[in-house]
Amino acid sequence: MAEAERVIGTPDIPEAGSEPEQSSGPDGQESTEARPRGKRRIAVLFTVATFAYVIDLVSKMIVVAKLEHQAPIEIVGDWLKFEAIRNAGAAFGFGEAFTIIFTVIATAVIVVIARLARKLYSLPWAIALGLLLGGALGNLTDRIFRAPGVFEGAVVDFIAPKHFAVFNLADSAIVCGGILIVLLSFKGLDPDGTVHKD
Repeated sequence: MAEAERVIGTPDIPEAGSEPEQSSGPDGQESTEARPRGKRRIAVLFTVATFAYVIDLVSKMIVVAKLEHQAPIEIVGDWLKFEAIRNAGAAFGFGEAFTIIFTVIATAVIVVIARLARKLYSLPWAIALGLLLGGALGNLTDRIFRAPGVFEGAVVDFIAPKHFAVFNLADSAIVCGGILIVLLSFKGLDPDGTVHKD
């Protein structure tokens, strides 16, 4: 818990020295370069999240319209297929009996990322959190709007590698974001841009 608090920090209290120095132009107005770099990182976060969310949403719409109730499409022989299924569980089909719990977890992840974004100064962290946010929103949209009901909806999965669970692009974004966060943590890079050594 202490480690989580150290990484996330307190969004409402800026750390000393974390804000870049402000400079003014000849007319007394703030120059473009003087804008807090945190705003740029937040823009990256939401751009990545929007991209991940849109491609996931579009891919699911195509799968439902063209592939559902049809024979699987072989992409690389029988090693990789596109096969539409409805998954009530978590990523990669785990825990189908806990749909509502996964909905709550996804919502909590989105809230935590939104709070963390307020003191985000690291570009790699912005990309990682953007992937997590976009993926969580993609699957949460299915949970809310798809059958059998609100907050109990089954997620559309369609990427089916041989001998592996069927998944979707939102799952891929979540996993990639999670791996990137682990790597950043091992390197000692915090979301606020500071580097620490334990």
